[in-house]
Amino acid sequence: MSGLPFPELTGPGATGIGSMPGTDAREAAKTVTGSLEALPHLAELPARGPGADMIGRSLGMLVELFARVEPSGWRFGDHPGRDTRRAHSWLGEDLDALEEFTQDYVGPVKVQAVGPWTLAAAVELQRGEKALADPGAVRDIAASLTEGLRLHLAEVRRRIPGARVLLQLDEPSLPAVLAGRVKTASGWQRLRAVDKGVAEEVLRGLIGGVAALDVPVAVHSCAPQVPIGLLRRAGVSAVSLDASLLTERDDDAIGEGVEAGTVFLLGVVPSTDRKLSDPAGSVSGVRTLWRRLGLAPALLPRSVVITPTCGLAGASPAYARTALSHSVIAAQSLADNPE
Repeated sequence: MSGLPFPELTGPGATGIGSMPGTDAREAAKTVTGSLEALPHLAELPARGPGADMIGRSLGMLVELFARVEPSGWRFGDHPGRDTRRAHSWLGEDLDALEEFTQDYVGPVKVQAVGPWTLAAAVELQRGEKALADPGAVRDIAASLTEGLRLHLAEVRRRIPGARVLLQLDEPSLPAVLAGRVKTASGWQRLRAVDKGVAEEVLRGLIGGVAALDVPVAVHSCAPQVPIGLLRRAGVSAVSLDASLLTERDDDAIGEGVEAGTVFLLGVVPSTDRKLSDPAGSVSGVRTLWRRLGLAPALLPRSVVITPTCGLAGASPAYARTALSHSVIAAQSLADNPE
């Protein structure tokens, strides 16, 4: 299954992963839209607390499934409670801010949600075990998330009529799910590895569900051993990776993806405060990868989008602004000198 075309960018190919520091939605939206003119994104502000974190926000999008915070973490319940209402409120606040700073904007806009496998690995069923342990629960989560995302994407389009929406599914736990490394709720054992065919099928169903709205999907995972081939077969348009975790074992999958039209969002800018090299130096590893793969330099600017290595929630506000601007300049460097 081939993905929908990645949105065409009219400027340097750079964007953020999703999270930003602080608790001020307007300030975050102003920073994102001001820094990332070619591909702004809906900011997430986990510092506000449960419901603003990536798991809580995505649980709040579910249709007819509800979760609450327990001492052990997020757990499904019978009815919406304070945590669900709080997630809805904060998402609305973030959408208000993005809408304010995208008046008359025409172009791509990225929104993020946690994918079904990472949700299932993070949330407990009412009886206390991880949802990942119950295949039926996983499918219920995926179906509910698909419907919730359809509503969310329609709302984004209503607020930003000129937006070409790109959905990013965050799946940091997917490699652990496939390798059988997810711990049980007790923490004493590990859950059985999920069959790759099953993982692909669930993702394909969700991606197909939003593709009906003409929304392409990227999957982000800041973990090692991201299953690039599986994601491509499931229908993604792009794969988002922490470039520092790539090894030569990933070369074939990346090369095949590029030649098939898959876009790679490569995290090369540190996501927490540190002294940055010059922007051209930040993307030197991308050029090295391209040469090693024997890919045409002309493919590079349209096949790679530059990002921080992960979300910027752990950064200072000043560094977050710097990291996004640095990503844009680094992307321009690649476009100007792909070789």
